Amino acid sequence: MSCEVWFYHLERTALDQALPDLLERTLGKGWKALVRTISPERVEHLDAWLWSYRDDSFLAHGLASEPDAERQPILISRELSNPNKADALFLIDDAEPGELEGFTRCMVLFDGRDEAALAKARARWKTMKASGYPVSYWKQGERGWEKAA
Repeated sequence: MSCEVWFYHLERTALDQALPDLLERTLGKGWKALVRTISPERVEHLDAWLWSYRDDSFLAHGLASEPDAERQPILISRELSNPNKADALFLIDDAEPGELEGFTRCMVLFDGRDEAALAKARARWKTMKASGYPVSYWKQGERGWEKAA
């Protein structure tokens, strides 16, 4: 089965609000997640944020650079590897997908208010589609995520 690639166009909320919700849904499916970024600052920020994003909840996670990374339900990384054998790959900050074999779904999150991010997402869409991946486009509507393509 080919990895599905879903593009999430952030318009109504920032990444800090959207990502925890998507990660909770991923864990609810019984899947593991890998969040890939290119920014060391983003790794540091998400590591703190996922423990405290909501008063009544947190998302257990670890960093790829730490011991026992393979045991983490959510892993934050800058590397192209998949040490926790995640089912879902989250790409943020225009991180490269690398090899998608082994993933069930790849989610590309981008800020729709940023023209450069929008252009990069469009280019990635074309590349993924041309490579034969089933692609979907999700935008933020009044009642949550709506599939638009």
